[in-house]
Amino acid sequence: MCGVRRVIKVALQSTAYSLPPLIVVLIAVSAHFAHGEDIVNLLSPDDWQFLGDMTASVVDASRVAPGAKVGNVGPNTTGGTLLRPGGRACYPAFWIRDYAMSLGAGFITPEEQRHALLLTAQCQQAKPWNLSNGSFVPAGAIADHITFAGKPIFYPGTLDDFEGQGGPSWGYLPALDDHFYFIQMAATYVARTGEAGVLQEIVGGMTLIERLDRAFLVPPSRPDNGIVHCEAENRGVTFGFVDSITHTGDVLFASLLKYRASLEMAGLYERQEKPDKVRYYRAAGAKIRQALVATFGTPKGLLRASTGTSAQPDVWGSAYAVYIGALDDAHAEAVCKALTDAYRAGTLAWRGNIRHVLTTDDFSATTAWEKALCGKNRYQNGAYWGTPTGWVCYAISKIDFNLARKLAKEYVDELREGDYRKGPEFGSPWECMHPDGNHKQNPVYMASVTCPYAAFKRIDREPVFGRSAP
Repeated sequence: MCGVRRVIKVALQSTAYSLPPLIVVLIAVSAHFAHGEDIVNLLSPDDWQFLGDMTASVVDASRVAPGAKVGNVGPNTTGGTLLRPGGRACYPAFWIRDYAMSLGAGFITPEEQRHALLLTAQCQQAKPWNLSNGSFVPAGAIADHITFAGKPIFYPGTLDDFEGQGGPSWGYLPALDDHFYFIQMAATYVARTGEAGVLQEIVGGMTLIERLDRAFLVPPSRPDNGIVHCEAENRGVTFGFVDSITHTGDVLFASLLKYRASLEMAGLYERQEKPDKVRYYRAAGAKIRQALVATFGTPKGLLRASTGTSAQPDVWGSAYAVYIGALDDAHAEAVCKALTDAYRAGTLAWRGNIRHVLTTDDFSATTAWEKALCGKNRYQNGAYWGTPTGWVCYAISKIDFNLARKLAKEYVDELREGDYRKGPEFGSPWECMHPDGNHKQNPVYMASVTCPYAAFKRIDREPVFGRSAP
């Protein structure tokens, strides 16, 4: 049935038809059944097979078994298999956000999920910690990443320097997003296994659900609407995929993650049969959702990344807001149209990968974001990434499904050309890339395939009409 819906949608979107809509629909559906095949899936069967095989392979390459090392780093002594952000020598530790973002692809086992969830809970900060460099880890904070020895590192910028972590470049507070990804990990595990009893497991003297409550409250937020807010003096990274960028004021991506986490917490408390908690978290989510456009909206449709430093329209955050159902239909459509127009104009994507900021929204001729630690068109400051391609395809598909198929095809074509399984001189999926100097960074990067794979699957299975949260 989804295939028929897709045929109807594509037919109605096509500019080739000047007939009345009902006639267009009848012609399209008749042709669909005459061919006996679904001619309008996002990807061809061959491309679906390729992408599924590659995603499974990359996830497997990212696994670190107990006792195993990555190069000279390790061994893994945490008692279970860990998933790092990629294969080869890529990021030899367990990064919470990369792992949580990859769960939707469906390749991480329940046993691996349980271990990751409880390890993250065990590493939650017990009491306030003032670092010598001026940073501060509050009680309840969740690590940015955890070493193979089980040590929490709360800030980007170092692999395993426990005492030297933090500092002005990486924020006063730990990265804000991981608190909400911790909740996503728990919600995903419970939804997929049905094991709600894990929420009452005691970890370091507290139940897991109490630890989730505590994590939810750590990121500083506005008391009236719950939007995550930080100034330069109490800044935390809003989202790890912009951890080299300074954002201040109200921050979009962490607020979106908080919105999603509030609904996930409400769902977990429904299983616990605690209606007061369910109402609390639903109300928290509703306040955030109501405030998003008023806080971050722009005349062109995209949402800005923040209201202070580096406040440019945020491609990733805008697409993700649509993907999780954080916007009403009118504003979601405005975002989808803005992304569609940008893709057509060539300011959004290269080889199926996506920029954080449209090329037309660069802060200046020398930097994409207002304040960045890396040069323009490198890393998070203007390079193109595969991680958000699925979210962007999802948004574009609401306006022009054929155009979304084109973007998805470009993405898969790049993966085929650079497929790391061809040999050591190949590296796709890369973390990011840019045509200037044929820049490519960090091969065999997990989120570059797990996130698009999950979103592409959703596009093909979701009914055409209406938008729903994941």
